[in-house]
Amino acid sequence: MKLPKFKSKVFLAPMAGITDPAFRLLCQEYGAALTTTELTSIHAVTAREKDLKEFIQFSKKESPKAIQLFGSDTKLLKKAAQLVEPFFDIIDYNMGCPSPTITKNMAGAALLQKPELTENILKTLVNSVKKPITLKMRAGVNEKNKHLFIKIAKIAEKTGVSMLTLHPRTIKQGYSGTSDWSLIKELKQSINLPIVGNGDITTPEKAKEMLEQTDCDYIMIGRAAQGNPFIFKQINNYLKTGKYKTYPNKDKLKAFSKYLKYTKGFNIKFSAIKTHAMNFTKGSVGGKTLREKITKTKNIKELKTILRLP
Repeated sequence: MKLPKFKSKVFLAPMAGITDPAFRLLCQEYGAALTTTELTSIHAVTAREKDLKEFIQFSKKESPKAIQLFGSDTKLLKKAAQLVEPFFDIIDYNMGCPSPTITKNMAGAALLQKPELTENILKTLVNSVKKPITLKMRAGVNEKNKHLFIKIAKIAEKTGVSMLTLHPRTIKQGYSGTSDWSLIKELKQSINLPIVGNGDITTPEKAKEMLEQTDCDYIMIGRAAQGNPFIFKQINNYLKTGKYKTYPNKDKLKAFSKYLKYTKGFNIKFSAIKTHAMNFTKGSVGGKTLREKITKTKNIKELKTILRLP
């Protein structure tokens, strides 16, 4: 299935508790070419069929956008995919989450060890909808089998998946250590699909390094975007001109104020909004004291007062 046309090579990674619809809109405004929802259970999607738009929040302004699903029950997967298809440009399937709460249910990165089940899952997705199916995965379970992704990638190509994202760490690594970018290059050389590189891209310079070292087609930014949506604009400018602007803390507060404005159209938990406030104030003068005050706030009005926002 044909992918949407992307305006740049830089995507926003799906992150639990972070990539709410207001933050996704903000990141697209600053240059993210594709945004993806938080990890979403197929069980939850099918259970919330009657109020799906309230459960999975998005804006018509967010385009192109993807939803990331997880779960290995193929009957529920088919139904969930068909329910969300009208609202998203891409359906992404998660085989990258290392969290024990996900992997213990034979979902997320645990599926790297189950090629036959994975093939059935991907066939189900590709045959159930007309939107492109993409796959995000980890390298393997541990150092000894960190090449499990190669077999899975070939299955994905055979079944009709449109694009692959690799985070080249193992389940055991979690988010510790460093990601092995050479595995992304191996993946690119192994199959004939667009490849998205993900992991340890913290600066525009690192973004360019990954593209050059791995020959991947796109890159995905996760943790480096938290509290810093400017990174998309910086990377895009650096790739085009070799230069980029730096943004002082006052600009970060302005961006957070814009994020707050965007939250008004959605039902976002205040705890998630406070998490963003903590991220946006990192590195600021007196940031530690400020964040201590943020934790005690009970509503947006109190938060604005502490941050001296209009």
